[in-house]
Amino acid sequence: MSDLVTGDAVVLGLRPARLPSRALAILLDLAVYVTGYVLVSIGLTLATASLDDAAQAAVAVASFLLLLVGVPIAVETLSHGRSLGKLACGLRVVRDDGGPIRFRHALVRGAMGVVELMMTFGSVACIASLVSARGRRLGDVFAGTLVVRERVPGARVMPVPPPPPWLAGRFTGLDLSAVPDGLWLAIRQYLTRMNQLDPQVGAAMAARLADDLVLRTGAPPPVGVPAAAFLMAVVHERQSRDAARAFRPAAPAPVSGPLPMPGPVPVPVPVPGALPGAGQAPVPVAYAAPPAPVAPAAPVAPVEAPRAGGFAPPA
Repeated sequence: MSDLVTGDAVVLGLRPARLPSRALAILLDLAVYVTGYVLVSIGLTLATASLDDAAQAAVAVASFLLLLVGVPIAVETLSHGRSLGKLACGLRVVRDDGGPIRFRHALVRGAMGVVELMMTFGSVACIASLVSARGRRLGDVFAGTLVVRERVPGARVMPVPPPPPWLAGRFTGLDLSAVPDGLWLAIRQYLTRMNQLDPQVGAAMAARLADDLVLRTGAPPPVGVPAAAFLMAVVHERQSRDAARAFRPAAPAPVSGPLPMPGPVPVPVPVPGALPGAGQAPVPVAYAAPPAPVAPAAPVAPVEAPRAGGFAPPA
């Protein structure tokens, strides 16, 4: 996720879901879960009628925890944050950085949901969602998650513009392993909407993102390259590496054991008084041992370049 907001009110991030859509999604989910819990409880009551009161109470508690707590956690984990109600309302639970949630996020949300949704009838969740700037309830705050809108009216996924031809292949040796996913997301969102921004605001934002990228890669800023063109070239280089890694052919399986050495080749020896090619006895010829391999010279460690940004916003 990115919190970048330009001066002309263009938000470079996903849109958080507000209280009305979230409440409708929760009501749909609760209707499905409570209906399933009632049906299962009736079946368990008939099946455990011959048991004592303690056993029936234990079965009731286990069914409550399984159906009203465990099932929502499993659904959010397996669907990556899209339950039935959220799918109907076009919502999705994501991490703060925009990535998909995992089991621990769904577990914290489900545990807090018992308190703020079921025990208090949703009053605590409503108050927390109204107070929060991004509409998060307590479960989202403790889990580090956010409910966003997936279906935005009129939104289109714009491709990243290609870099200038004179920058092709210039950043092939750049180390991109230390660049976090949040910075990649912010750069991509800027490049897809750079034409919608004010020129001064867009140039300042490009300089800021380029400086952050230079600090993460540890390479000096290229001389004479605009900040926006630098961002395009680096994103294109990352996409090229991902495509090459995805479509790389499988390496051949290693051969177990040492390779057999070739044996001596028999050479025919002529017999006196015989016709050429007749009566010639093969005599083995020994080969000389191959020369020992020469160890390569130790590589010279490169001198680390100073980590300083060189992209300045326009005056």
